[in-house]
Amino acid sequence: MEFRIAIAEDNAVNRNTFMQKLSLSSKLRLIFSANNGNECLEKLKGLFHTEMPQVIFMDLKMPEMDGIETIRIAKSLYPQIHFIVLTIFDDDSKIFDAIKAGASGYLLKHEPASVLEESVIDILETGGAPMSPAIARKALQLLSRTTSPENEAVAENEMPGNVTQREKEILQNMVSGWDAKRIAAELNISTLTVRKHIANIYEKLHVNSRAQVIMLAQKHKWL
Repeated sequence: MEFRIAIAEDNAVNRNTFMQKLSLSSKLRLIFSANNGNECLEKLKGLFHTEMPQVIFMDLKMPEMDGIETIRIAKSLYPQIHFIVLTIFDDDSKIFDAIKAGASGYLLKHEPASVLEESVIDILETGGAPMSPAIARKALQLLSRTTSPENEAVAENEMPGNVTQREKEILQNMVSGWDAKRIAAELNISTLTVRKHIANIYEKLHVNSRAQVIMLAQKHKWL
C-alpha cells in the first residue's frame, strides 16, 4: 500500500534532505512540497480527493504563515488530513500549541527515513500519535509541571459529566492506542458507531485529535 504525503518547510536544505529520505521508502509518495503555510494551503485547494495528502509533515517556523496557524486552518478545511510536526529540539515550548492546533505527531528533523515511514503508518493504520523520544520526554516534563503536588487537586478533575459510559470505554481504548476497528470488535459494535462516539468525545472535550484526548486524560488522571 502506498501512502500520500506532503511537506511544508521553508529551509531548502531541510526540504531536500526530507525528500532524499523519502526516496528510500517504497510506501510514501510525495504529493507536493511547500515553502510556507500559505503555499501549502494553496496547493491543497486544487487537489482531487484521490490526490489529497493523507499526512503532511509541517515545519513550525516559516515566513508568511507559521506551522501552527497552518495546521489550525487546514484541519478546519480538511479534517481528514493528519499533520506531523518536524522540529528542532529548541522548539519544544511549542509542543502543546501544535497539539492544540490539531497535530497528530511530533518528530525531530533528524529522524531517519524508517521513522518517517513508521510514523505515517502508525497514524493511518492504528490511529497512533508518534513522537520522537526526546520530544515525548519533554512533553512529560512540561505536563508534570502542571500536575505537581500543589496542583494535584486541579489535575485530578473529574471527566465532564456529559461523557457517557460508552464514550468512557472508547476513551480508555483510545488511550491504549487502539484504532476504531479494534475498538469496534472489542465492544461488539460497528466501526461507524465507534467513529461517531469518537466525534462526540472530541466535541465534549473541546479537542480535535487523538493526541489531545490522550494528553487530557493523562493530565487530569481520568483513567
